[in-house]
Amino acid sequence: MRLIRRAASGLLVVLLAAGCVFGPTESAAPSALASPTAPSTAPSATASASPEPTPEPTPAFALPLPETSDPRAVEVTVEPTVDEASGELLVTVTNTADERIDEIVLRWATDLDEVLFLAPFEPSDDRIREGGPPLVQEWTKWVIGPGERGEPGGTTSLGYGPILAGTTLAIPILAQRHDPGPIEFDLQVLSGNDLLQLADGGGAAVVRVEIP
Repeated sequence: MRLIRRAASGLLVVLLAAGCVFGPTESAAPSALASPTAPSTAPSATASASPEPTPEPTPAFALPLPETSDPRAVEVTVEPTVDEASGELLVTVTNTADERIDEIVLRWATDLDEVLFLAPFEPSDDRIREGGPPLVQEWTKWVIGPGERGEPGGTTSLGYGPILAGTTLAIPILAQRHDPGPIEFDLQVLSGNDLLQLADGGGAAVVRVEIP
């Protein structure tokens, strides 16, 4: 009996020891989970640059304004009657100032000649033949710049005058078309080389002529 008790005691010790070895083990403490990152509500640092405005193209046969001006005002109308080959521009200038303007000058870009040639008269054998009728002309100058009286390069200047205060000057200009399409150009109205003003506060005396 002592042998059995000792054996039983030994078995109990072994079982207790095994229980210590094979019993449930404590699980390791769970690792801390990373908290989710809140989405950023700050605006993006990279902002799209606003596009640069596209400069407007310069109109064909436009002229830069002269450096000097004349405060006197005039009324200007231009009536083109030009067909597919030729015709006329009737420029009417009324002096609304209180004094005489010694010379009215019409000025346009010389490059216009490539599509529309303007002239104060039509050349003819009768005008240039020896012994022909006296050459009578109403214009005071017809100059392709640069000219001796300060006419700028790249321009054609046609002078008329004088024109008294309150009077109207009708200027017919012959036109020879070299291009069948529509044509637009600037026509400046000056006193000498000084740009006049349009009546009723219309600004500088520059007319945009349109020929269909």
